Amino acid sequence: MASCLTSAAASTPSFIFSAESFGARPTKPNSLSWGSSFPKLNISTDIIASPSHLPLNNKDWVIQAAWTRRSRSEAAKKPNRRSWKQRTNMYMRPFLLNVFFSKRFIHAKVMHRGTSKVISVATTNSKELRNTLPSLTDNNACRVIGKLIAERSKEADVFAMAYEPRKNERIEGKLGIVLDTIKENGIIFV
Repeated sequence: MASCLTSAAASTPSFIFSAESFGARPTKPNSLSWGSSFPKLNISTDIIASPSHLPLNNKDWVIQAAWTRRSRSEAAKKPNRRSWKQRTNMYMRPFLLNVFFSKRFIHAKVMHRGTSKVISVATTNSKELRNTLPSLTDNNACRVIGKLIAERSKEADVFAMAYEPRKNERIEGKLGIVLDTIKENGIIFV
């Protein structure tokens, strides 16, 4: 039994590092190459059984980087994972302007993406605008909504916001008037 253990321990290669292994740097290098600037290592393979703390599988040895780009095959395996822009957009551009035009009214609001909190709201359906404006959907109403959104956003300490047009939506006409009025009143679009 004892002979089996010694033969198994002797057959397994193991490495022992001693203080003498790391010898002092030679005073005169043998050559001027890059490798000659490192100290010589004396490594002996003596009687130590295979260490139990080392992993047995080769895949346990692979170290993966924390931030890596995915290849197309990896992206195809996980199709529901959001892109980098989708994941970081709510932190890079936190305030989002939403403008809605119905047949009778114009609604606009600024929301914080991370908390879904509404920062400012303006609509032509409110009592003060409904009774004062001659038309609730014309260009003049768009200018009033833009001015109100800008003022209320500044009161809430929001001086920059983003607008993301919907699919096939052009920034022109009434929407362009609302956005231009907001810009003229001191809000930056990012």
